[in-house]
Amino acid sequence: MSDALFAVVKFDDAGLVPAIAQQHDTGEILMMAWMNRASIEETLKTGRVCYWSRSRQSLWRKGESSGQVQSLKELIVDCDGDTLLLKVDQIGVACHTGRRTCFYRAARDGALVQTHAVEIDPKALYGCGHSH
Repeated sequence: MSDALFAVVKFDDAGLVPAIAQQHDTGEILMMAWMNRASIEETLKTGRVCYWSRSRQSLWRKGESSGQVQSLKELIVDCDGDTLLLKVDQIGVACHTGRRTCFYRAARDGALVQTHAVEIDPKALYGCGHSH
């Protein structure tokens, strides 16, 4: 299966491809992050979503430090092979700010409004000022 997948995925010059995480049952868009071949392979093998952290230059197992785990339901490749859609079951919040989604600011009537409140104090998620 992964041979067919990797035959169509187009990684950028850094070996990365953007991945959008969507709650599988509600359609809610949760976050966007980067994946490389190793993180995709681990995600498919374990069923727990693993991304590539560009800031840490290492695998980032979603929920490893925060407990806010994403379980993979389906991995979908777009028509050009340059973006992945991960249908996931998100436990708790997806965003390091303590919100359900990373997409919580909307441009409305010339203003930027917050559409989602903080559900969990980020300090409680990570025990420090750590972000993903």
